[in-house]
Amino acid sequence: MTHKEIEEFILQMPNARLDYPFGETTAVYRAANDKMFVLIAEGSNPLRISLKVDPQLGQLLRDKYESVMPGWHLNKKHWITVLATGQLSDQEIRDLVRHSFELVNE
Repeated sequence: MTHKEIEEFILQMPNARLDYPFGETTAVYRAANDKMFVLIAEGSNPLRISLKVDPQLGQLLRDKYESVMPGWHLNKKHWITVLATGQLSDQEIRDLVRHSFELVNE
């Protein structure tokens, strides 16, 4: 999955928008309520995607996959960082994006 592919999916979420509050190296995707739900490290290889998650799901994913770790520079309980190495399928990553979007819109 490329940055462009995941970005196209993210921006299809209702009223999602792209922002760069931390500078050019971090793409931040926000919901209509201005809450962040995805962060992507620009130019990362493999692609590094940070997502908000339910704490129990986050722990389960960290325990199961080497490519899932605590959120990079984020709350380690509520955020994960996924390296898009192929360990998680593109569909699983899209599902996590949707989950993150739903959490910030509760």
